[in-house]
Amino acid sequence: MVEAAISPGQKLFSQRGAMLAYRGDVSFTPNIQGGQGGVMSMIGRRVAGEAAPLMTVEGSGTVMFGHGGHHIQVIQLSGDTLCVEADRLLAFDGTLTQGTLFLGAQGGVMGMVRGQVTGQGLFTTTLKGHGAVAVMAHGGVIELPITPGRPVHVDPQAYVAHHGDVRNKLSTALGWRDMVGRGSGEAFQLELSGSGAVYVQASEEKL
Repeated sequence: MVEAAISPGQKLFSQRGAMLAYRGDVSFTPNIQGGQGGVMSMIGRRVAGEAAPLMTVEGSGTVMFGHGGHHIQVIQLSGDTLCVEADRLLAFDGTLTQGTLFLGAQGGVMGMVRGQVTGQGLFTTTLKGHGAVAVMAHGGVIELPITPGRPVHVDPQAYVAHHGDVRNKLSTALGWRDMVGRGSGEAFQLELSGSGAVYVQASEEKL
């Protein structure tokens, strides 16, 4: 679990059902707009099948969040953008602006295969600004640096999030004939290049 402090005038957004306990005068209300991304952000997530309801957390006190016993990783943003699977979001500061990224836009035709074959969404939620984000994963999380000229290849089902000036491209290590009948695994690789970091979970199990 993770503990977050909340002060008057501040907001947190959390996944519905993620609150485990709290101290102080704290309120929880459903948020139909999905953070600061507004209505268009929620429309994008509905199209992607990622319309995960959020709760707005306000007041004065501390709140403990957790979900399903999953490992929780806290990522601090300093003005950059974090891309994360929507169902992996546990909680994030209300100062962050939420949006939607279509991964296939950078991956070309191969990017469109991702949702059909691996079961992962084509859309990724983006959070931008200064603040903290708590994301969930299976087993544990390792942060792999991405540096110019040294791209990182990740199994799409082990991908948790990434940030920085990073381009993503989904590729296949096998020919089209070899892919028939294969559901996931090493047949597909998410290539991340540029400058930043990617977070990888210790298991391929989906949330």
